[in-house]
Amino acid sequence: MRVLITAPITESGLNELKDAGLEVDYRSWLETGNLHLGESLLQTIKSRNYEIIIVEGDEIKEEIIEQTELKLIGSVRGSPNNISLQAATVKKIPVIAAPGRNTIAVAELTIALMLAQARNIIAAERLLKSEFFIDDFKDFGNMYKNLMGFELSGRTVGLIGLGQIGYEVAKRLHSFSVEILVFDPYVDSNKIEKVDGRSVELDELLRTSDIISIHCPSTDETKGMLGAKEFEKMKKTAILINTARASVLNEYALREALKNGTIAGAGLDVFFMEPVDSDNEFLELDNVTVMPHMGGNTIETLERQTRIIVDNVLAFVKGEQPKNILNPEVYE
Repeated sequence: MRVLITAPITESGLNELKDAGLEVDYRSWLETGNLHLGESLLQTIKSRNYEIIIVEGDEIKEEIIEQTELKLIGSVRGSPNNISLQAATVKKIPVIAAPGRNTIAVAELTIALMLAQARNIIAAERLLKSEFFIDDFKDFGNMYKNLMGFELSGRTVGLIGLGQIGYEVAKRLHSFSVEILVFDPYVDSNKIEKVDGRSVELDELLRTSDIISIHCPSTDETKGMLGAKEFEKMKKTAILINTARASVLNEYALREALKNGTIAGAGLDVFFMEPVDSDNEFLELDNVTVMPHMGGNTIETLERQTRIIVDNVLAFVKGEQPKNILNPEVYE
């Protein structure tokens, strides 16, 4: 079978697929710099009659599914929204994914952003890289006072969403001796108890948390959940962390809240306008840590997504039902 892979996969994973007799064409977007949207992959797939395709951000929509002879579609994402699951199911094409591939990576970055903001790490580095010189101890004293941070220990951290990533963040926060508040209408209460958290309504979480971290999915319900009114409810000393989805908050309202001192700072890894470069407006603010959507960018994430995808592809070619299938009904 002919396989087209545009997602990042390890060399060892590619070799496993080749050793299984598959004809693999590897074109990782990280190397080609190509992100295929709409029907741009259609002719490529048809040109060599690929039967299996594995993507990350490339779109596999209805037009492509209907006009090709694909037998298996895969994504290295956990919950891919770039693949038309309904169209694939109609054609009885299994769709596989890689759940949990970047859970630990994003959780650890979330903690890093909390610490960076709590201890003013970005502001301190920017100051030292500017034309800042100490002529006497008064200059040093002013710097020392202006960059005073706070310890996480004894603080209250509010988690909006306690899915896989939120749960891993909560587990890691235990070592910092914080109080954990959780707003998640759909989470099992036992899960909250396991992390010694307390379930609260969003309003209480906003008003009482020293750090608020977003870990909910992008849905019609969560779109624009946090705006100007919500930022006004937060403590002036509060820090907002977002490693989830940009759509959950009003980006303009957040910039204004940070500029005006409505809240103290933010750590952000997701934005409406991506990829992120030096034009990002949040870079103008010294009370914000800006990351270019790198939450899942670790060696372990790459290895994990490779393992999941390779195992599922090999199961498929053996005639077995893949473990991480999004539409198991195609096997009924």
